[in-house]
Amino acid sequence: MQSREKRLFERRKGRVRYRISRVAVRRPRLSVFRSSLHIYAQVIDDATGRTLAAASSLDKSLREDLKSGANIAAAAAVGKLVAERAKAAGVDAVVFDRGGYIFHGRVKALADAAREGGLKF
Repeated sequence: MQSREKRLFERRKGRVRYRISRVAVRRPRLSVFRSSLHIYAQVIDDATGRTLAAASSLDKSLREDLKSGANIAAAAAVGKLVAERAKAAGVDAVVFDRGGYIFHGRVKALADAAREGGLKF
């Protein structure tokens, strides 16, 4: 049987995906995955099923500068990098998919840095 936290996470994730599917008309989504050691972000075009841009705290360009991949500084660096790569791929506006994560801490830092990098959502 699933734990209570896992069930609540899945419920939040379903709510977020439902809202995104209603809003995201011809806009790619910026999807965030947060693990205990790293943070990952992808810009995904759901119409074609392709990843347009991606960044994570494991990227070589970020690893040397970061003390840890699991803090707010790492999330902000990943947000800036994914925004830069998305702009290079020709993406200006996205829909933010936080998954089941609460918009707080690392997820919020990544979103704010992506906005500063030029993505609109």
